Amino acid sequence: MEALRQDDPRRFGRFTALARFDEQASAVRYVARDTASGETALVTAARPELAAVPVFSRRFRAEARTAERLAGGWVSPPLETGKAAGTPGDGPEPLWTAAGYVPALPLDEAVGIAGPLPERVVRVLGAGIAETLSRVHATGAALQGLAPGTVLLAADGPRLTAFGPLGAAASAEAGPEDRLSVQLGYLTPEQIAGEEVSAASDLFVLGLLLAYAATGATPFTEGPAEGASRRIAEDEPELDGVPQELRELIASCLAKDPAERPSAGTVAAELALEGAAGLARGGWLPEPLAAAVADQEARVRALEVPAAGGAETPGTDGVPSTDGTPGTDGAPGAETAGPGGIEEDRGTTRFLNTGPRPPRNDTPTTQLALPQGVAAPPPPALAPTAQQAPAAPGTPAAHSAPAPGGAPQPGHPYAAPAAPYAAPGSVPPHSGPAPYPAAALPTGAGGTGAGGGGPMVSLPLPLAPAPAPDPGASRRTLLTIAAAAVGGLVVGGGAMAALGSGETAAATDDKPAPKPRRTLPGQAPEPRWTYTHPASEAPPLTAAVWQDELLVLTGESQAAAVDLRTGKRRWQRADAAKGQAALAAGTDLVFVASPTEFLWLAPKDGKVVDRVRYTEAFDDLAVGPLAGSSGPVIWFTASHTVTVKAPKPKKGKKKGKDKQVPEAFFLAYDIVRRKELWRTPVPAGRAPGTPSYRVAAERSADILVRQRSASLTPAEVRAAKRKGSVRSFDQKTGKLLWTKQYGAATPEAATAGDEDGTLYAAVGTDLEAFEADTAKPLWRVEGTEGSVYGTPLIAGPLVHTTESSQSVGAVERESGRLVWRRSTEVPAPGNAPSITLSSSEKTLIAADAVQVTAFAADSGERLWKFQDIGAAEPKGATVSAPYRVLTVGKTAIVQRERSFYAFPVA
Repeated sequence: MEALRQDDPRRFGRFTALARFDEQASAVRYVARDTASGETALVTAARPELAAVPVFSRRFRAEARTAERLAGGWVSPPLETGKAAGTPGDGPEPLWTAAGYVPALPLDEAVGIAGPLPERVVRVLGAGIAETLSRVHATGAALQGLAPGTVLLAADGPRLTAFGPLGAAASAEAGPEDRLSVQLGYLTPEQIAGEEVSAASDLFVLGLLLAYAATGATPFTEGPAEGASRRIAEDEPELDGVPQELRELIASCLAKDPAERPSAGTVAAELALEGAAGLARGGWLPEPLAAAVADQEARVRALEVPAAGGAETPGTDGVPSTDGTPGTDGAPGAETAGPGGIEEDRGTTRFLNTGPRPPRNDTPTTQLALPQGVAAPPPPALAPTAQQAPAAPGTPAAHSAPAPGGAPQPGHPYAAPAAPYAAPGSVPPHSGPAPYPAAALPTGAGGTGAGGGGPMVSLPLPLAPAPAPDPGASRRTLLTIAAAAVGGLVVGGGAMAALGSGETAAATDDKPAPKPRRTLPGQAPEPRWTYTHPASEAPPLTAAVWQDELLVLTGESQAAAVDLRTGKRRWQRADAAKGQAALAAGTDLVFVASPTEFLWLAPKDGKVVDRVRYTEAFDDLAVGPLAGSSGPVIWFTASHTVTVKAPKPKKGKKKGKDKQVPEAFFLAYDIVRRKELWRTPVPAGRAPGTPSYRVAAERSADILVRQRSASLTPAEVRAAKRKGSVRSFDQKTGKLLWTKQYGAATPEAATAGDEDGTLYAAVGTDLEAFEADTAKPLWRVEGTEGSVYGTPLIAGPLVHTTESSQSVGAVERESGRLVWRRSTEVPAPGNAPSITLSSSEKTLIAADAVQVTAFAADSGERLWKFQDIGAAEPKGATVSAPYRVLTVGKTAIVQRERSFYAFPVA
């Protein structure tokens, strides 16, 4: 850090600037504080000369919007975005965005402190990045925001702080006529060849980062600097220093052919099947890094808001500097001469200066050198060398590496997350020469610097990382300039030159970004696949798993099947539109109940094999929703209207009117033999007459059924006196055996039973167990004050519970002893989360309108959380539908409206 300069803004909205945090290619970051709340933030303010370029302004805001859409897990939303107030002079007011401060170290700085990172740290780091990449790639876009300085290591896991080429830029320059040149430090074979950037490009850069984290060196180290681009395009990576367990995966990420690289989901699953958060649980940083992170936090929190009108700002050690720059452990200045006369910034993003820098084994052949005198800030480095080109005046030089000190701060991996170390759209701190290969900015017509050195490589790079392409935009927008060998990235006049983004300037308009959704901590394991229902069709009404093979979806216009192994759509069939949940009719057919008929479909192509129309099979009954199923048997209600003739009038009296009266039945049907088993008359429900039942328990001799309160007639509600009832029907004959009430359980109370004859019902704020046949109370578990229980789930010796206070838990079936209770940490009360068990009954998954949370079923250990990205486009509708979960084998299918994710579970 260093003291504020005379021309630095002092206020950013509600935040007061305390000190300069670091200076980067396209922005300056400030430590700031909200004096009213005490909240500390890291403010990223665009450089004034760049902020004046319209396309930069649009790009800056677009990358901030991308961060908002990705908020959750390892990405936190900006706290506030705007223009700075109180900027001295008449220059342009800088764009800025603020994020909550989280103690963290950039990857390059962490390697500088601790050297090559242990395998577990590399796994957590890679899994966290891949999990975020997968969310971006699910929208069909590439992130292009990876670099050693954009990936941060915090106490609870990695953070990603750049969301497009601008944020990860090694340098950025404004030219004449509103032109903008952006230089990236990380390039891929397809970029070098001038081809389109895709999601696979992110995987190549991820492979480079992981190799660097594991070895402290880049995987393309042999040979002269000027051949770096050729080596990336043609040579095999040097991975001898990578741990054997990681070598094959990293090598696959670095495949020359993008089609041969794995998906982000595959990488995340192979690195950490339990997810990055799960693997990081209990602490993941080596002691030197944990100490450095803790010391960084202490020094930032020690900064004080300067007195009104005061120009003096504390230095990094809390003592005001004497020469306008921060002191370093009492030293008067921060900049000293390094090897070869190169100045080193000893205060940038640094809080420690104890002990020597660990040796690095990178070599100067890993980058294309910047010629002397190139007027551009040095790009971020994978490893510094003594051959760094000098930085231009006013730009940061490489900083000396801090050494560890202090102690790590305790924390829980599921505590509410801090916001990222850097606000979206920012550029990471610099720490050495350009990584391989630095695509240098052309200077002048010849594209060479004042120091000569021949032509420099300038590559076409996509500028827009918008998650969803504009259907009306051109798929290929390419603008080239005369630079050495390959065209450069040039933006000017409000239009942008992009290769591979499929976007035009419309994707980075100046419209205000939507406010970020509130998100919660935790990160799910990477999905095995994702499926998005076509926008041309209405969102699915129901989803069901068939035979561990198909995910069957029904909608307003048709039914569709998705292959559970691949996530690819297999077929669609209009005949099964508006169908209820699909079931297995034996081993070779899919059964769907539509509003007018039962259908049997071929699983291979969805072809209708057989159909039974209700008007023909059930005497013109109107069939209601399914009440439940067991093996080949389904239970459902149905009704029709009959005419009851008026009685014959007495002599001299007028004949009364005939009445239309609903008659209702409860039916059992075998979907394999396609035969009705029985029907029994039941009281008709609320108009039009079909009652809605739900099977609460299946026992050997009978089934216990609850009627949904919304289908009760007003007369039944009055007669029940606010108490709900359960009916018992004989399994073989359908005969009604008894009807009972249980304590003070209301008609709306959640109720479930087990095969042993115990019924569990919500009574007030508690959960109570009863003998089903006698209604005798057995035990009671107190709930949370002001909360009510949802439908419990019985498995083995436990009853899993869910409450509207957003808590889930487990109690013993026999005694009612509370085994565990945990909060999902959803902030606002609402309906009780729906709960689902994995097939092995080892994982309990709670789903509500905000998120999905997974727990270890036996202990309540919180395993992971998931929130999807929601609307992928700035103009897209906000998704507010609740999450739903289905489990099959070792997979949990999470649905939110059109989006489906297949997560691995225990």
